[in-house]
Amino acid sequence: MAGTSSRVSLDGDMMRYAEYSPKTNASSDVEIDRRLGGTLIAVGLGVAAAGFAGRYAFQLWKPLGQVFSETVKKVPTSSFSSYYKGGFEQKMSKREASLILGISPVSTKAKVRDAHRRIMVLNHPDKGGSPYLAAKINEAKDFLDKESRR
Repeated sequence: MAGTSSRVSLDGDMMRYAEYSPKTNASSDVEIDRRLGGTLIAVGLGVAAAGFAGRYAFQLWKPLGQVFSETVKKVPTSSFSSYYKGGFEQKMSKREASLILGISPVSTKAKVRDAHRRIMVLNHPDKGGSPYLAAKINEAKDFLDKESRR
């Protein structure tokens, strides 16, 4: 069977086809080494480029980080809050009354009454609320009721 045209060689008990046997050319090993060397050089250059780019970015980021932090410190924190910043005015105004009740200054009497009831349930002195806030809420309701009559 060793001399047939199918090119089968017998190696002890194991049969091996000649097409599948590894080639042992010295030129193929050199070609593999050349490709591997080129790949390693390309990877090394890529890592070096990434390192230099990172270093440059960190050097650039330091002054930008300082400018950014100074800008953030200048922004008022009240601009991020949905609550009114400041105390009560000496004399109640239409704007302050509407801010206290959380309604539009041109709201109807029914809306003023509903807003007053809703806020007083939450801030009533008998339920642990502040008497001062309750007085301000009542004053705001009275002011807007008086304004809507005119």
